[in-house]
Amino acid sequence: MAKVKDKEVKETPLMKQYNAIKAKHPGALLLFRVGDFYETFGEDAVKASKVLDIVLTKRANGAASHIELAGFPHHSLDTYLPKLVRAGNRVAICDQLEDPKEVKGIVKRGVTELVTPGLSFNDNVLDKKRNNYLASIFFNKENLGISFLDLSTGEFMCSEGNQSYIEKLLQSFSPSEVIYSKTAKQRAQETLKDQFTTFHCEDWVFQYDYAYEKLTNHFSTNNLKGFGIETMELGIIAAGAILFYLEETEHKEVKHIASISRIAEEKFVWLDKFTIRNLELVYSNLDGGIPLINILDQTVTPMGSRMMKKWMVLPLKEKDPIEERLKVVEFFFESQEVGHEILFHLKHIGDLERLISKVAVGRINPREMNQLKKSLKSTLPIKNLLKNSSSDSLRKLSDQINPCAFLLEKIEKELQEDAPMLVHQGGIIKDGVDPDLDEYRGLANSGKDYLIALQQREIQHTGISSLKVAFNKVFGYYLEVTNAHKEKVPQEWIRKQTLVNAERYITPELKEYEEKILNAEERMVSIEQKYFSALVQDASEYVTQIQQNARILATVDCLLSFSRVAKSNNYCKPKVSDTDSLEIKDGRHPVIERQLPLGEEYVPNDVYLDNESQQIIIITGPNMAGKSALLRQTALIVLMAQMGSFVPASYARIGIIDKVFTRVGASDNLSKGESTFMVEMTETASILNNLSDRSLVLMDEIGRGTSTYDGISIAWSIVEFLHNHPKFRAKTLFATHYHELNQLAEDFPKIKNYNVSVKEVGNKVIFLRKLKEGGSEHSFGIHVAQMAGMPNPIVLRAAEIMKHLEKDKALSASKDNLREMPKNNFQLSLFDMDPKLKEAREMIEKIDINTISPIEALIKLNEIKKKLEN
Repeated sequence: MAKVKDKEVKETPLMKQYNAIKAKHPGALLLFRVGDFYETFGEDAVKASKVLDIVLTKRANGAASHIELAGFPHHSLDTYLPKLVRAGNRVAICDQLEDPKEVKGIVKRGVTELVTPGLSFNDNVLDKKRNNYLASIFFNKENLGISFLDLSTGEFMCSEGNQSYIEKLLQSFSPSEVIYSKTAKQRAQETLKDQFTTFHCEDWVFQYDYAYEKLTNHFSTNNLKGFGIETMELGIIAAGAILFYLEETEHKEVKHIASISRIAEEKFVWLDKFTIRNLELVYSNLDGGIPLINILDQTVTPMGSRMMKKWMVLPLKEKDPIEERLKVVEFFFESQEVGHEILFHLKHIGDLERLISKVAVGRINPREMNQLKKSLKSTLPIKNLLKNSSSDSLRKLSDQINPCAFLLEKIEKELQEDAPMLVHQGGIIKDGVDPDLDEYRGLANSGKDYLIALQQREIQHTGISSLKVAFNKVFGYYLEVTNAHKEKVPQEWIRKQTLVNAERYITPELKEYEEKILNAEERMVSIEQKYFSALVQDASEYVTQIQQNARILATVDCLLSFSRVAKSNNYCKPKVSDTDSLEIKDGRHPVIERQLPLGEEYVPNDVYLDNESQQIIIITGPNMAGKSALLRQTALIVLMAQMGSFVPASYARIGIIDKVFTRVGASDNLSKGESTFMVEMTETASILNNLSDRSLVLMDEIGRGTSTYDGISIAWSIVEFLHNHPKFRAKTLFATHYHELNQLAEDFPKIKNYNVSVKEVGNKVIFLRKLKEGGSEHSFGIHVAQMAGMPNPIVLRAAEIMKHLEKDKALSASKDNLREMPKNNFQLSLFDMDPKLKEAREMIEKIDINTISPIEALIKLNEIKKKLEN
């Protein structure tokens, strides 16, 4: 104990202060403001130097040895902070809370903000095109509560459900950070699987009463009925923990979080996490691959791009809102001039959501305030264009846009067009706004003229031709006279400094002017700050209106994007109905068709499914023929239609789907101890346990991860289960290379066989990629192996084995049959078996291939042939 005390005594006062602040934020990297620098110490310095690539040094810590040190200039915070946060660090920014000039001894310091991956306003940390969500999960016995907050936009949501639903939401919203309670650490690790940056809070934070009170106090309401979450206990607990976390991280200005909404599971199509991944909706599974969002997202505003991502993972399943979106897309599709005009103005709108959030928390700078003004200005013509359109839906949207006329007028009137980023740089308020400001500005601006006049006057008065009036920070304004003329200096001048070749003086007039001019600059900054603060205060009263405007503009942007994509890619308007049939004519894959080489056209296909006559289609056909593409394009067409987009087909009638399940492709998860087959069976089990009457199920090559007999048996029983399900008639596309499954169509009325056709020309196979009725005979796997560049002896041997197996329908071959297989267990030592061959080999070995001419080669080949014939 004595040793510790002794060490504390030996620490410098600065390090003592640092250690006290660091102890309050042990998990965060502490940026400690010292003068004009942010410094890091100890382990933080080692970490920061690696992430930021800055020099690591050491400084003395009193008698308590040395400590590592790494720092950067305070004005470079916006450059370095994003790098630290993106590396997954929580960063505590510790600022000086008082002016060092006015303090004797150690300056008071404190943490002014704790920036975490999920909580940031910094434009360099945030991606304009995606939300930056903080998620909170409450782990209960059966169900879980979850909440999402994007602090940069004020969007706040919560929900609750079983483990798979929460995992699906995590995948859809892809939060930058997840918080949970200490006791749930093990369950959280099992659920999150190192995919997210995490932080755990004390258990008492995740208590219902505490959370409920936190939310009602924040929204100043008696209950949560108005938000539709009153009965959602687990979701409330998760949301309350987020508000606690905001306080804990020094985010106290949260007026822009004006409401909380429920993620209404019943309004959206169920897409499990496997389906979102398999269909590559938002991210591609391959490097350089293109997800669907890259095709559909032609939005021009950051809000539109973020909304498009939400629409992509939350397609609608109610007919009316889908049709409302489709009508607007159709209007833009047919009225291109209106669309072009709206698009022109949308391009001038900045990130309204994030700009108004910065207003709410007092972090907006003058340059950003001008961006807000430009965005508000560009909103007015859009409002008028929507109002004058022939679309009822667009006129309704126009009514919901607030022109914010007073705020727009005030910013226009007071803020300079070219205002700098920082308030204290000056020049942010226009002339004519404040008479005192104009007077001080005139004084400051005319200073140069005054000094030139004073210099000329004194030269004439004293006869010192080399006289100079100058300024430095130590002495202020002064007159400089070279030693050659110092005899001419008037007696009333006061000497201030002696140089080698000159003397510097001040006069009462110059001193009076200096006070006036310096005071004018201080007063100018003070007045400008007062006006700008008032402007921010006025703007903060428009937070909810501008957030609403941002949502409307984002919606228009998304629907306009759908119409532009439809026009350029020749999509059709789908008919959405409450029937149970799905009919697609000339359907195409929206991503693959865009990647085809120039001049090559995508081969379209028809698909028809219903609950009575054709519930399950079994698709056979060779590998590489396009079975997987057909499955995926069917799902994508359905999802695009239910997002409100036109679809890549000549005709589509979509009976609304409420769940889409896909089981396509699998990779070994060996790090988790799971084989391809285990992953395949887990995903398939999840599908079969969550079916509904309006489900669309896509299964590709089920059972290929195990032996042929097991695979066929499992695939067969799955198809039977889907057909005979007592409650639900899930529409199913089942692609397989097990041709035995074609037998099912003879035994079950709602199963139909189709195949992706090919054409055999000699020993070659041409893939026609066209779906036609009936099963296919074999999979042409050997041809595909040959196309892939497999060595020829292997291809020939495989063909030989297959011929033998097919002779007896040998997929069900007996052991005896397999014993009769033509053997291939000898070495290729043919030349040792026959003296003629031996002689021929010797002749071949003597040939010099590098020097022999084509004619000589033919003659030599003829000799060898005769030798073998004799």
